[in-house]
Amino acid sequence: SAFTGAGVRVAVLDTGIDTNHPAFAGVALNTRDFAGSGIEDANGHGTHCAGTVFGRDVDGNRIGVARGVTDALIGKVLGDDGSGSSDMLFRAIKWASDEQAQVISMSLGFDFPGLVESLVDQGWPTLLAGSAALEAYRQNLRMFDALMDMLRAQAAFSGGTVVCAAAGNESRRNIDPTFEVSASLPAAAFGVVSVGALGQGPGGLNIASFSNTNPTVSGPGVNVISAATGGGLRPLNGTSMACPHVAGVAALWWEAQRASGSPAFAGAVQARLMATCTSAPIDPTTDALDRGQGLVQAPGMAIG
Repeated sequence: SAFTGAGVRVAVLDTGIDTNHPAFAGVALNTRDFAGSGIEDANGHGTHCAGTVFGRDVDGNRIGVARGVTDALIGKVLGDDGSGSSDMLFRAIKWASDEQAQVISMSLGFDFPGLVESLVDQGWPTLLAGSAALEAYRQNLRMFDALMDMLRAQAAFSGGTVVCAAAGNESRRNIDPTFEVSASLPAAAFGVVSVGALGQGPGGLNIASFSNTNPTVSGPGVNVISAATGGGLRPLNGTSMACPHVAGVAALWWEAQRASGSPAFAGAVQARLMATCTSAPIDPTTDALDRGQGLVQAPGMAIG
C-alpha cells in the first residue's frame, strides 16, 4: 500500500506499553494510566497490540500495519494481570474521543461465559450465576451503546472515530464445531467494528477455533509476531492480535480517504474498510458468520 497512516491519530486501550521498545521510536506516545499501576506494560499484551497497529520494523522484521503513524494515544485500562473494570474503560474511551482519536483499538472483552463459570465455582446456583452475569452484561451494553452514540454525534465536529474491538476468544470449536460463542462486549456494541481471528489451514485461511462468531470483519490472529516487553519480538494468538491489524488498516483508509479528495469522516472510512474486505484467501468451507465481511485489505496504490 502507498499509505502508511501518516497524519492519523490512533488510540490503543490495553495493558499499557513498553515506552522504550525500539518498535515505537519516532512515535509520540500520549499516555494515560486508568488502571493505577503505571503506563509501563508488565503484562506484554498492550505492547504486542500497539506493535501490530503502528510498530516500526524490528531487526529487519515488519510488525506494524500503519508505520507512518506518529501520534498515538495509549490508555492503560487493564492491570498487570490483564483484568480491568468497566469504569476504567468507559473513562478511557471518553478520553480518547476528547483527544480526537480517529481509530480506537480495544483488544479486550467482557467474558460472559467465564463470569458465569467463576460464580458457579464460588458456589452460586447456576440460574443465579447466569442471571447476575446477564445483568452485568446488560449494564455494560447500555453504556457502550451510549458511548458509541456520543462518538457518532461528535463526528459532525471532529470527523469521528472508527472503533475496533476483538470479538473474543470464548469459542471452543476444537471441542465441538458447534461450540461457538457470539462476539462479546465491547465488540457487540452498535457501530463497533468487531474482529475475528484467522489462521493458516490446509484449504486457505480459516477461523481460529477460539474466535467468537458474528464478527464484522476478520484479521490475522494466529502466530502473530509483534513487540515483546523488554525488547525483541514474540508470537501470540487471539482475536486480540487480529483487532490491531484491522485498526492499522483503518488508519490506512483514513489517509486514503483524505487523499481521495472526498470528505474524510469515520462513517466513510468504516464503509471503505468493510466494502473492500475479501473472502478470496479464506477456506470456502468457512461459515460466513464466523468470518464476517472477510479479511480486511489495505487501500491499493490506485485511489478509486
